[in-house]
Amino acid sequence: MAIVNVDENNFEEQILQAGETTLVDFYADWCSHCRTIAPLLDQLSGEKQIRIAKINVDESPRLAEHYKIMAIPALLLFQDGKVTGRKTGGISKGEILEMVQ
Repeated sequence: MAIVNVDENNFEEQILQAGETTLVDFYADWCSHCRTIAPLLDQLSGEKQIRIAKINVDESPRLAEHYKIMAIPALLLFQDGKVTGRKTGGISKGEILEMVQ
């Protein structure tokens, strides 16, 4: 599956109303840990049937504030429009896999 870029304009449609489980990566271009997990998310999008979305916190600050993102990267798992999992910081591929299973 391809990774979807989401912002404040399309969040409701792409995440809350999508009707499928989505792993959302709140990130920033300047964040070194965000750049470290980006290739892991790319791998997972090709290996697993999990939908992945990326939200740049600098471009969508209201979303980051609404979901209380205090540190990045922050991965939130959405199912049926609700957050069912959350991990923050530099995490391993295994930890991400545990989260989405």
